[in-house]
Amino acid sequence: MHTILEKKLIAPNEYDMWVEAPKVASHAKPGQFVVVRPTSKGERIPLTIADYDLKRGSIRFIFQAVGKTTHQMARFEVGDSLSDVLGPLGRPSEIKKWGTVMLVGGGVGIAALFPILRELKRVGNYTITVLGGRSSELVIMKDECRRYSDELIITTDDGSEGIKGVVTEGMKVASEGRKINQAWAIGPTIMMKFASLAAKEMGIPIWVSLNPIMVDGTGMCGGCRVEVGGEVRFACVDGPEFDGWAVNWDVLMRRLQQYKDEEKLSLEQYMAEVESAL
Repeated sequence: MHTILEKKLIAPNEYDMWVEAPKVASHAKPGQFVVVRPTSKGERIPLTIADYDLKRGSIRFIFQAVGKTTHQMARFEVGDSLSDVLGPLGRPSEIKKWGTVMLVGGGVGIAALFPILRELKRVGNYTITVLGGRSSELVIMKDECRRYSDELIITTDDGSEGIKGVVTEGMKVASEGRKINQAWAIGPTIMMKFASLAAKEMGIPIWVSLNPIMVDGTGMCGGCRVEVGGEVRFACVDGPEFDGWAVNWDVLMRRLQQYKDEEKLSLEQYMAEVESAL
């Protein structure tokens, strides 16, 4: 069992949670994820590791309550325990001295971007961070990212903070008049698609962290298959990071919609059960 040590609401329907997981914390690296099962009979979901504390033996993840399992997790409190936390899984990010790097994050994807940013700065890169959201309150971890960013650019759809527009507007500002050696983009799939297209136009290599349908997280089920460079890859063992120029985004987005109706029904049934128990 994995005890919840800290939990707080950081944005509407977005939760920041620290969980006891000493074995995971001792091996975790930027870019990796865990598979979490809140209850012994529950669904398994992948969550990227947002941070880790070796002394306390804990890991951090930030999630948005959108489906049955994440709504279920949102009801857990400090002192409660999650049934399973499996990991760390996936290939770590390629951390080295690239030169000037640009990190683009949107929504809860900012949490996955944070440990990558911190390590890239630690090894001596010049870091430019672009964070985006629909509004200012949905741009999370601004202060934490600022600490490791040589430049921080914020974009909001409604103009409530920073540049009015989407992250690609921030990317244009970040890249103007200079060479960027490597970029990362993590966030909603549609955001990563257009960030990758923009990066390609600018001639900037870009890594993206994909989050397709996933069950076991070890390459056995094949549910997380994605098409990259015309080949089928498994996001759980070959990724989750891939070359954003090479991802077949249309195939990925179609696959993400595959169980949309079932997911909606499952959430409705769960919320009805919660309401009837009150």
